[in-house]
Amino acid sequence: MYVGIVAQKDNGRAAFLAGELRRQLRAVDVTVVVDTTTAGTLGLDGTPIESFDDCDLVVSIGGDGTFLFAARGADGTPILGVNLGEVGFLNAVGPEEAVDTVLDEVAAFRAGELTVRETPRLAASGDDWTAPPATNEVVVQGPIRGPGGGVDVDVRVDGSRYSASRGDGVLVATPTGSTAYNLSESGPLVHPGVDALVVNEMCASDGMPPLVVGPDSEITVRVDGADEAVVVGDGRVLRELDPPTEVHVGRADSPMRVAGPTSDFFEALGKLD
Repeated sequence: MYVGIVAQKDNGRAAFLAGELRRQLRAVDVTVVVDTTTAGTLGLDGTPIESFDDCDLVVSIGGDGTFLFAARGADGTPILGVNLGEVGFLNAVGPEEAVDTVLDEVAAFRAGELTVRETPRLAASGDDWTAPPATNEVVVQGPIRGPGGGVDVDVRVDGSRYSASRGDGVLVATPTGSTAYNLSESGPLVHPGVDALVVNEMCASDGMPPLVVGPDSEITVRVDGADEAVVVGDGRVLRELDPPTEVHVGRADSPMRVAGPTSDFFEALGKLD
């Protein structure tokens, strides 16, 4: 079995736990690789996360941001999230249970009984490009937020116009991402058991309220009224745009795959206060 470990950057506790997990896994004949940053902390040879799609399991140690970082490289490989004391929406395993839980997942994999849950990701595309999948949200916006950075947007859902306004941009979120950037933009919380997408205009002058649509809907955002715009996925700029242009956002072909126990959604919500 081949396991990858990604630990939160500049976090000594995460690096220590990564080292302990590596030791315990190697003791049961599991091949282990760690990301390059963690490897430097531990004095080991590391592997770029882009190579983690060859693994059978990826363990993320840190917060939800570390999990998303690991997911970008895993691309279909099951990911198990370990939190460092705070219950997260993606990291259900506490540090005290991490070693035993990971070893249990290894045993399940070897027995052909590994349980994996699939959660949707989003794909943004244009006339001649397709961006890497995003787990939480895709944002189409001007080059900066706030005064002087706005854009004109025309938002259509499956070809029907939903809104036309000027604002900072448009956000499309998965249920997983509804608790992240979407929530800070006054969007609705969506329980992970609900199959849907959220369309949320950001600081729009004449926009519509946030909209929950079907999971297979295609959202088209036409951008105009600015010299520049960008597509951002999970906090990373995925594409620079030259308006006027259209961006299509919908469910990606490849979902994110999550291993291990599930977190209590409502307990995790309590951490948002």
